[in-house]
Amino acid sequence: MENLHKMRASALALVLVLAAACGSNVPAQATTPRASEPPVAPPERWLALIGEYGPEADSAMVLERDGRLVLHMRKFADVTLAEQSADVFSAGEKSRVRFLRNTAGRVTSLIADGTQLVRRQVGPESGNQLLVPPVRPMAELRKEALAASPPVEAGPFRPTDLVELTTLDPTIKLEIRYATSNNLFGTPFYSEARAFLQRPAAEAVVRANKALRAQGYGLLIHDGYRPWYVTKMFWDASPKDKHIFVADPSKGSRHNRGAAVDLTLYDLGTGAPVEMVSTYDETSSRAYPDYPGGTSRQRWYRALLRTAMEAERFTVFEAEWWHFDYADWKQYGIGNVDFGRIGR
Repeated sequence: MENLHKMRASALALVLVLAAACGSNVPAQATTPRASEPPVAPPERWLALIGEYGPEADSAMVLERDGRLVLHMRKFADVTLAEQSADVFSAGEKSRVRFLRNTAGRVTSLIADGTQLVRRQVGPESGNQLLVPPVRPMAELRKEALAASPPVEAGPFRPTDLVELTTLDPTIKLEIRYATSNNLFGTPFYSEARAFLQRPAAEAVVRANKALRAQGYGLLIHDGYRPWYVTKMFWDASPKDKHIFVADPSKGSRHNRGAAVDLTLYDLGTGAPVEMVSTYDETSSRAYPDYPGGTSRQRWYRALLRTAMEAERFTVFEAEWWHFDYADWKQYGIGNVDFGRIGR
């Protein structure tokens, strides 16, 4: 505990020193990109430097903004880092920041004015899907969930009218992770890679996709309607400290009601998904829609997606930039119908 306090004090002292060197102690305000084109990607050599350093409670963050590397810490002014040589940057007139790497070339810490802050591992190091080991065997959880019943709700609710998104607009792409093992828990949950929403929500997604196509992008869907039993499996499989990222089955989720969608953007020119600040389904602070880190380009894409969805009466979830709830979600009851039975 004593060492943790020292690390926090060191991180705080570091930012104070660097802020003073740059002649400012007023917190910088985040801005939303307005340009019609994404910002230019930063130099490849900078990408390994971007991340968080120091203890979680008072970590310093290195990010890219407007073509410059910036040292950011909550409640203090951002400090611009000017590149001097490989992994060495100046911060103001007198301070210097140096990044250290291990023998494999991975950045492990930064040193500034004699203070060393260790790099925090936030999200999957590989850049791929984050995995959370289930706290219990999935086969056991599935059996329990299928035998259980959703909570009883007081209506009245609108009649369920689940529509398959790709039947309304075939240019909408699918990457239904929960129909594969490439998901948070590393096992398939759905028997089919399909995406459904209540008709008004589905039509709103189609309109958002049309607006984005005019800008050179399309929507890539990760998930839509989710049977309640799958939500119960998520909850029961997750450690308690990850429950903020999964819905409580005793209340049901907006996915269960067919009024929530997980999605991202893809580039019409390449067909490839754009790069966001975090991976999909990442259970870390990087997943927050207002997370200030990453690159200008990543944040621009995130803002573009959010703007398009909010224009169609969706609201972003506070802990996941990819999750959007339709405005009328409360008007639908919890569903537990498997994909193969929808419309039959």
